[in-house]
Amino acid sequence: MLTIKRLDRNDKATAARWDAFVQARPEATFFHLAAWQRILEDVFHHPSVYLYAERDGEIEGVLPLGHVRSLLFGKSLSSLPFAVYGGVAARTPEAATQLETAAQDMARKLGVDHLEFRCMRPHHPEWPTQDLYVTFRKEILPDEEANMQAIPRKQRAMVRKSIKNGLRSEIDADVERFFALYADNVHRHGTPALPKRYFEALLQAFGQNCEVLTVVAPDGNPISSVLSFYFRDEVLPYYAGDALSARELAGNDFKYWELMRRACTRGIRVFDYGRSKQGTGSYSFKKNWGFEPTPLYYEYCLYKHDTIPQNNPNNAKYRLFIEAWRRMPIGLANWLGPHIVRNLG
Repeated sequence: MLTIKRLDRNDKATAARWDAFVQARPEATFFHLAAWQRILEDVFHHPSVYLYAERDGEIEGVLPLGHVRSLLFGKSLSSLPFAVYGGVAARTPEAATQLETAAQDMARKLGVDHLEFRCMRPHHPEWPTQDLYVTFRKEILPDEEANMQAIPRKQRAMVRKSIKNGLRSEIDADVERFFALYADNVHRHGTPALPKRYFEALLQAFGQNCEVLTVVAPDGNPISSVLSFYFRDEVLPYYAGDALSARELAGNDFKYWELMRRACTRGIRVFDYGRSKQGTGSYSFKKNWGFEPTPLYYEYCLYKHDTIPQNNPNNAKYRLFIEAWRRMPIGLANWLGPHIVRNLG
């Protein structure tokens, strides 16, 4: 008989079996790994509901969920907060169905406004779907020069310009330089920064599969940085930040080229440029690299409202907040930001 169980964060043996299952399932992603459970609970103080389907001692499916409770943005159960991908990863349709049924039962029990699955493929066409986001994924060729030639001409010229500017990349052992660039970058865009301890927790939890690459100008100053995840044969640049001087030196272009080049030497085969909102600058930037957008299917089961919540910067009602945040001293913004952004997920 198939049974649905809940992962205990202190059960290391089951967590290891969970991760082995995730590594073996093609539809599973880096965000399905069990370590995210502790990050959700310890950094953001969100209760987790990590469900798995088991038969005869073998895991047949997993569904990681986070329970976000916010006075500002409502209550939700989603797979997964702070992740671009989520949803069920299962070996059998029976396991997938029972896991989703258990999630809906839990959502009703918790009294949330909605249940959300962040999927790379559609699963419930009858559910309301958020079509705001796309992802960009492309093969990394085994030869460095072949990867350079695969970049469209105008973008390739920017990469070559950055190399001529004498930029270099370094792998950091901590998040100090990264966080300074990241926090300044998001502040300029009028959005709250995630807490520094979150990035420290990522490095600690994922070890060599979480890496910080920082671009340094000829004078030694860091101008651009990216925190990336490695999963199976993929690299996913996930958080990034740039100084104002990076634009003149083409530091952002150099950063992603160096990440791709280094990944090539490691035998990584897929460059996952991550999620972007349609019609934004990051969307255009990734297309300029020759990546084609693929829709993401964020599916919702609504319980208390008739429409999908729009808790993102594209929502016009946040325009005044964004402008005010840009004018706020960065020290105050970095202190206040984590208290706000933890509620967004």
